[in-house]
Amino acid sequence: MNWHTRRLGDVLTLKRGHDLPGDQRVAGDVPVVSSSGITGFHNEAKAQAPGVVTGRYGTLGEVFFLEQDYWPLNTALYVVDFKGNHPKFVAYFLKNLLQNQQSDKAAVPGVNRNVLHEMKAPVPDPNTQENIANILSTYDDLIENNRRRMDLLEDAVRLLYREWFIRLRFPGHEHTSVADGIPEGWRRVPTSEAIAIAPPTFLSDEDEHWYVEMSDLVADSMVIQNAVKKSGRSGSKFRNGDTLLARITPCLENGKTAFVDFLDGGDVGRGSTEFIVLRPEHVSPPFAYCLARTYHFRENAIKSMIGASGRQRVQESCFDKFMVWIPARTILDVFSEYADAAFGQIRRLHAQNKKLRVARDLLLPRLMNGEIAV
Repeated sequence: MNWHTRRLGDVLTLKRGHDLPGDQRVAGDVPVVSSSGITGFHNEAKAQAPGVVTGRYGTLGEVFFLEQDYWPLNTALYVVDFKGNHPKFVAYFLKNLLQNQQSDKAAVPGVNRNVLHEMKAPVPDPNTQENIANILSTYDDLIENNRRRMDLLEDAVRLLYREWFIRLRFPGHEHTSVADGIPEGWRRVPTSEAIAIAPPTFLSDEDEHWYVEMSDLVADSMVIQNAVKKSGRSGSKFRNGDTLLARITPCLENGKTAFVDFLDGGDVGRGSTEFIVLRPEHVSPPFAYCLARTYHFRENAIKSMIGASGRQRVQESCFDKFMVWIPARTILDVFSEYADAAFGQIRRLHAQNKKLRVARDLLLPRLMNGEIAV
């Protein structure tokens, strides 16, 4: 292998992204990329694929590779010239270089691209670049495949929920008598009767417990991305089977909702005070989670928000007014059996992805400094 220490500016050229306010975006399939990744879509691209984007603010080390034309936002820097280097290698190279920088400065308020261009690191020959990119891409491809499978599994459960419990096309609905709009054996009750809202839960302050931040929830998945063990007992308390619903703007509007399934046995976890814990009482845990993901349920919560602009919070009393179904037990059991199996598979795929990320991140610096021959 042939390695040479080079300036970052001799390997690539970074440029600041472009403004695109939300009210100027037009529906399309062009990814809009910020310092935190894809945050939306537009009908026009500002940069051609392949693309490499990194954050301009906050901690360094987040790098995103794009395989289609995209719009980089002004909170990010993007590569406009790869200078003959392998684009995917450049993404890994930049990630490794910025992570090393991050270890010296944990929080960088703003990144100057000219300063980055002066950073130096060893760079291999093009053939080695391609080999390194192929090795690391194998991990990322597996992670992405698992993520897509997780999305499909969750989508399938939520589609079934809508079909059975919103459209009321449940098995045998053709032969079920309906009185006053209520199928035989079903009940229509306030949410707070079917689901306990922020139920009191005892938590000892003598031991460490799993803790979940709002940042551990993502907008489009049930999975809690990370959790850490901390001492203390303040915050919301939850158990396996609970749903965590963001109570604060804009987290709720953005869709932050999660399903708790990572605790051991009867353990209790805790999290941000900005979660509302939904604990099913007369419905099943998957039913409660799917309900919390529905448009009308969320709109009811959003409309109840009060407080100063930008810090508005959901009023728990809003759930006393929102009516939900308690299905016949046989129908609920069939749905829950299907959903439990899908949610279990999602949990296992998420665990696999965590291991794959650890393995990839251990390999990354060793490949980038030539410690491992390819």
